[in-house]
Amino acid sequence: MDASQDLWIFGYGSLMWRPGFSYEESRPALLDGWHRELCVYSHHWRGTAESPGLVLGLDKGGTCRGVAFRVAPTEAAGVRAYLHEREMRGSVYLELTEKIVFSDRTDAMALAYVSDAAHPQYAGALTREDRLKIIENSHGEGGPNRDYVINTVLHLRQLGVHDAELEWLHERLGGEKFNDQMAGI
Repeated sequence: MDASQDLWIFGYGSLMWRPGFSYEESRPALLDGWHRELCVYSHHWRGTAESPGLVLGLDKGGTCRGVAFRVAPTEAAGVRAYLHEREMRGSVYLELTEKIVFSDRTDAMALAYVSDAAHPQYAGALTREDRLKIIENSHGEGGPNRDYVINTVLHLRQLGVHDAELEWLHERLGGEKFNDQMAGI
């Protein structure tokens, strides 16, 4: 990316509701070729090495609705360093530059952190029940794994995004059931 241009960052999980960096603007965005999935074992933030949690990753295929953050060129190097420390802990993600599309059909290139399917912390395809059991029983530096799932669902609802898998987990973790009236929250 050109150092004189704004930096866009695509958030699809906790980056949506806790970016941890300053930005000029945030906009809903769509990323094609990747989908949101609880496919990464967390050994630090939402679990431990002995009792891993599950966090979201971008996995191959499909599309993902999330939030894009525009960072000013003067802040880009610091934000990239922060994100590298936050997202690359354990090296389970790959940092890619991918095209995102906004609701007005304009697009931009954005940093996206995608799951490395070859990494030992890649969880791959787990059953709903396996995911639920892991999430119910894991806790890490960032708190209970269940809080991560619940916060993500609530923020997806604010975007008008219904993720059936996450909603199923959310309901079983004690969150309220999704209904059409909540779609606009």
